[in-house]
Amino acid sequence: MPTLTFHGHSCFELEHGGKRLVIDPFLSANPKADIGPAKLGRLDAVLITHGHADHLGDAVQLAKKHGATIVAPYELAMYCGDRGVENVHSMHIGGSHEFPFGHVKMVVAIHGGMVEGEASASGRYTTSPCGYVVTMGGKTVYHTGDTALTMDMQLLQGRVDVMCLPIGDNFTMGIEDAVRAVEFVKPKVAIPMHFGTFPVIEADPMAFKTQVGTRAEVVVLQPGASYGF
Repeated sequence: MPTLTFHGHSCFELEHGGKRLVIDPFLSANPKADIGPAKLGRLDAVLITHGHADHLGDAVQLAKKHGATIVAPYELAMYCGDRGVENVHSMHIGGSHEFPFGHVKMVVAIHGGMVEGEASASGRYTTSPCGYVVTMGGKTVYHTGDTALTMDMQLLQGRVDVMCLPIGDNFTMGIEDAVRAVEFVKPKVAIPMHFGTFPVIEADPMAFKTQVGTRAEVVVLQPGASYGF
């Protein structure tokens, strides 16, 4: 049974059968994270949706420490490789790949793509943001990344067990659009993310749960909490 653990903001750890990956490991500078990067167990992969600091986070450090593979859009993967990460797997929107830990498909997200950090000022590493559809143990998790509501979400209708999606508004979907995203995808379970980390993205996850109603089961995870499915 796969297990999804929330570490605050948009960071999720996914584990099944002794394989473990983390998505958007914003931990060190995250005021709501339950752990720092040193507390994560051994990682097989680090998936990054885009280069903003609250998503790229500790990815390079973690990949180096664990010998984990960074999976990211091409330009962001190149950035990580240039920072000394040995195992980098670049992808782009619409592509998929079978890894030893499971299957990954990279899907559309509508957001900014600048990579924040050293040597990024030239724009060389600016890339398309993305979401991920990850299949492990026969179960599928759709991590939308930071995104607006998009019609492309309907292409995943009925194919998702767990959908992790932002509700914080301002930089991403707010609650109203997130509810429509659940309508589009029809996941079995919806888990809200990217809210409450900073004042500008304060949102009430229980209001989201109420508005989703019977469209899906809504599981609200506090940092450090896990959900098995």
